[in-house]
Amino acid sequence: MTEKIGIVGAGIVGLAVARELAATRGAEVTVLEKEGRVAAHQTGHNSGVVHAGIYYPPGSLKARLCREGVALLKEYCAANELPYDEVGKLVIASTSAERPRLSALAERARANGVPGIAELDALALREIEPHAVGVGAIHSPHTAICDFPAVARRLALDVVELGGSVRLSHPVRAIRERPAGVQVLAGRRRFAFDRLVVCGGLWTDAVARMAGHPGDVRIVPFRGEFYALRGAAKDLVRGLIYPVPDPRYPFLGVHLTRQTDGEVLVGPNAVLALAYEGYRWRNIRNFRQILGWPGTLRMARQHWRTGLKEVHGSLSKRAFLRAAQRYVPELTSADLVRVPGGVRAQAVSRDGRLVDDFVVDVHGNVVLVRNAPSPAATSSLAIAKHIAGIVPALVR
Repeated sequence: MTEKIGIVGAGIVGLAVARELAATRGAEVTVLEKEGRVAAHQTGHNSGVVHAGIYYPPGSLKARLCREGVALLKEYCAANELPYDEVGKLVIASTSAERPRLSALAERARANGVPGIAELDALALREIEPHAVGVGAIHSPHTAICDFPAVARRLALDVVELGGSVRLSHPVRAIRERPAGVQVLAGRRRFAFDRLVVCGGLWTDAVARMAGHPGDVRIVPFRGEFYALRGAAKDLVRGLIYPVPDPRYPFLGVHLTRQTDGEVLVGPNAVLALAYEGYRWRNIRNFRQILGWPGTLRMARQHWRTGLKEVHGSLSKRAFLRAAQRYVPELTSADLVRVPGGVRAQAVSRDGRLVDDFVVDVHGNVVLVRNAPSPAATSSLAIAKHIAGIVPALVR
């Protein structure tokens, strides 16, 4: 009898998992998505960077799956004629005080097997990005950009071609686990699965509670806002320009990223949102759930100074511009135009710790992807292989 597996969420991770399970286990997969299209949230609201693996602690799940994922994604894009361009990345130290962190980052990148890593002085970095400034930089020549929504759409087609289905406008309303499987009410239909894999992104907590496994971490949403460069200002950036990240946070700071369509984004920041789909300030729909988690307030107490700085950057175009001018001083306010941003699903523990690594739990017939922030899109095909390896085998 064919194994039946349900996948909650038609973002890039959920679709990659569905494709992998259908291809390697011969499962009949059904993807359940509450929106009317795939890639509606995190997959469709990011900067399109294929991360090389510079930032992540060696030995972590992020480090391993990012490096595996890059190779798989590059191959997949080539096979399906999807955009993929190794434009290269500079991580720039703007002051001498940042040099030690820059050197440590270079060592971490080498430990993770990132190819071609080079440490540059102020003159050499301008050979790569003529309009950028800094006291030094790391160059990652193989860091790439791609169109993640296009990848997700192609994955959805793969799922269908492998005999599965992608059910759009099917929000999950109830889950009941049985010894022999899992029953799911989605939209107006009932589904019976042998196994269920939850890749719910921003709505992970809600689905986990339905399944009876609320867990020890909760999703706290952070809104990331973007500006785009317009006119001739686009020519000031050739590839990707990043700051040296603050090691206390999993966020990378405001950066400049060229897109596959030739546009250049500036951002994102990281502002605590009070709705899981809090793309705008006025949306506070889920503030009770978000602030009701003890970890949220503990996190806020620990990092309130940084939080105020991020809020200021959100409200002030001038502050956003100053962050970008640290690396490309020729930019002016007239060069920046606000564009739609995104919301990052960030897991926070009860003690207020920002969970950095990917987290996947198995509870009987239910597999829960608890934390899959950046570089989840980069790592999606590798994450899918990892999850396929831990979904319990069906015993008849």
